[in-house]
Amino acid sequence: MAYYYSTNRNVQLLVALLKAHGIRKVVASPGTTNMELVGSLQHDGAFQMYSCVDERSAAYLACGLSAESGEPVVITCTEATASRNYLPGLTEAYHRKLPILAVTGLHSYREIGQLSPQVIDRSVSPADAVRLKVRLNPVSSPEDERESVLQITRAILELTRHGGGPVHIDLPWGGPKMEYSVQRLPQVPLIRRYFPGDSLPEIRLEEGQKLLVLAGGHREWTKAQTEALDRFCEAYDAAVLCDHASRYYGRFRVQATILAAQDVSYDVLRDVGLLIHIGEEGTDDRLMQKLSTFVRTVWRVSPDGELRDPLHRLGAVFEMEEQAFFTRYSEGKEPQSSALLEAFQETLRKVRAKLPELPFSSLYAASRLSALLPAGACVHLGCSDTIRAWNYFPLPEGVRSACNSGCRGIDGTVSSLIGASLASPDRLFFGVMGDLTFFYDMTVLGNRHVGPNLRLMIVHNDGGNIFRHHGHPSQRWLGREEADEYICAGGHFGGQSPSFVRDFAENLGFRFLTASDQESFEKCLPDFVSPEPSVRPVLFEVFTDAEQDAEAFERMEKIDQTGKSQAKEALRSVLGEQGAEKLKRLFKK
Repeated sequence: MAYYYSTNRNVQLLVALLKAHGIRKVVASPGTTNMELVGSLQHDGAFQMYSCVDERSAAYLACGLSAESGEPVVITCTEATASRNYLPGLTEAYHRKLPILAVTGLHSYREIGQLSPQVIDRSVSPADAVRLKVRLNPVSSPEDERESVLQITRAILELTRHGGGPVHIDLPWGGPKMEYSVQRLPQVPLIRRYFPGDSLPEIRLEEGQKLLVLAGGHREWTKAQTEALDRFCEAYDAAVLCDHASRYYGRFRVQATILAAQDVSYDVLRDVGLLIHIGEEGTDDRLMQKLSTFVRTVWRVSPDGELRDPLHRLGAVFEMEEQAFFTRYSEGKEPQSSALLEAFQETLRKVRAKLPELPFSSLYAASRLSALLPAGACVHLGCSDTIRAWNYFPLPEGVRSACNSGCRGIDGTVSSLIGASLASPDRLFFGVMGDLTFFYDMTVLGNRHVGPNLRLMIVHNDGGNIFRHHGHPSQRWLGREEADEYICAGGHFGGQSPSFVRDFAENLGFRFLTASDQESFEKCLPDFVSPEPSVRPVLFEVFTDAEQDAEAFERMEKIDQTGKSQAKEALRSVLGEQGAEKLKRLFKK
């Protein structure tokens, strides 16, 4: 009877990735839970396979095989004491930096600790036995498969990283009804890792494809880092997509949030052949959603060298400093035109020319304050609705921004702002955040080190307003009243008490400003943004209406209806007036 590859998808992915990375040597020990892998490797015929009954001996055999050949070696066995017997050989491999990939089968993670035969807990290994432990989960969806591919790739790449060493993969088996009926291995994405001393791959784009740099949350840029990125963009006609956490203010900065928020698919964001991803977690979810549709390949550049793949398009990781990467790729390259940057600027100009009139809201406050911040100041932005609002608007030249974008939680925002203001007492530090963010961390205002260079704006709409947006699941599911009770957490801290924050701030020596409509806001604004040094820190409480806040965001996301209008006209031209109306009614149903 003919047999092929196992129907266990993890086994197929592992075999395919071993082949893609050129790993061919395998030492197999007998067992049931690793049988699907051994049978699939045996069927493939491309692997040099060796049998060894004693797992302790098998691991040492692999050490000799790897040391002599200079190649990675796979060792595979079943679970229980069989896998424990690998530890002496893996420890030897660790200290000699030998690339041994131990793949051990197991019945099920759920059976660990349940008195099931031969099931042991391998979640922890001795510190000097393996460099990395990877735990694969059963594959039942495309998301599961992406995760398995990424984890297997991490394991394979770790074999030779930083001098190399052993790695362990836990491989769950498919159960007693094993089948070997899959005749072709799946196509798997090949992710490479490059180091500073490596020969780096060429940048190749097909006709009409774009090259973009995506900058996530970032430390303060040095002049040399900015110049290196600018030269790279000149050499490849590229642009840098930024949010306020990116902190890049070079010549090729593009703040595309307002484009990503529209239903229109603008040409400048389409057909991205290569995206260079730098920095950490960003704050612009809408842009990430758009890019996931239009990006073909992502190169991740970071000194940590880790596989970060938020767009599911990762093709290579460059474990090096960004400045070194951009300098390497721009060496000897003549500057090109800045056509892509100019196209972005023109598209943004046209969209911004259509900015709607905003009701008095958090977005209104962001639109006004962002334009008036004095040069040399730094603005710290709260997460959630605040950063979302501010990402729509550029900052004046010479103004820096910061955000707790690492985890994007609301805790600690005021403390981070004050900490930054203490480090540079001669610079003005502005903070903008919602009421829940402020109340979470308000006690730090009583810290005796708070200086007069601090100016804090609280946009107070009584709750977590991001949950009140008309398209948010909480509104579709619960509605406004029920969502306010627990999801939005309204009504705490005195509701929108006009005196609670005022009394607290004034008792701590702050100068207090307040506004509850456009007229009072505009009256306080010049005082709040004055570049003149203050005698005391300033707190500006701005009361807004939650419904108007939600309405303002909805207007900003419907600035450009060109795409919808064109689609409607095309539909009518094909179906006719009556046909288009029938289709519209059908979709409404």
